[in-house]
Amino acid sequence: MPLQDIQNEHARLSILRALDALNYSSNDSIIKDSCHEFGNSMSSDQVRTQLGWLAEQGLVNVSRKGNYMIAMLTSRGQDVVQGISFVDGVKRPRA
Repeated sequence: MPLQDIQNEHARLSILRALDALNYSSNDSIIKDSCHEFGNSMSSDQVRTQLGWLAEQGLVNVSRKGNYMIAMLTSRGQDVVQGISFVDGVKRPRA
């Protein structure tokens, strides 16, 4: 698997975990800072790109408010965070 694919999978799981920890909803700036705390540093553009991908998969809902993207974890996204279901392109969580 190419290194970029591995990084994308980790970034996507990190974003989903951040949203789970942030009561299921937050803006892209706070998500970026939270992912950094999980050891997965990303640029603002990378976070926004990954949020778009996650929205396409139905794992988050995204809206805009001013200059921010607001993301909300869906029930499908929460199932992925908890390891109940799996989506190709998102790293599987480990115990």
